[in-house]
Amino acid sequence: MNTTRYLSQSLSVQQAAENSPSLTRLAKLVQESNNRLKAIESLIPETLRPAVMAGPINDESWCLLVSGNAAAAKIRQLLPLIQAHLLAKGWKATAIRLKILITKK
Repeated sequence: MNTTRYLSQSLSVQQAAENSPSLTRLAKLVQESNNRLKAIESLIPETLRPAVMAGPINDESWCLLVSGNAAAAKIRQLLPLIQAHLLAKGWKATAIRLKILITKK
């Protein structure tokens, strides 16, 4: 097999996304989720920020991925404030779900 030919035919992730409507939509959702997290970052205590990641998003809900039960409990207390902040920024935030990430030791 000619590796030069194979490499010249490979696509970057961006090129693949541009050529596929489903990948384009997925890339936009990932970007929107990351933008939402950036918008609410100042509402999250600085020590908890590393424990929170942007998760899946759909028309009705957004998911925050949280590492650990204690961090999730604190974020849960902040959800009304987070939701109000997102609405003020123009995002439809009818539901925000938390998913606790379990790390195996």
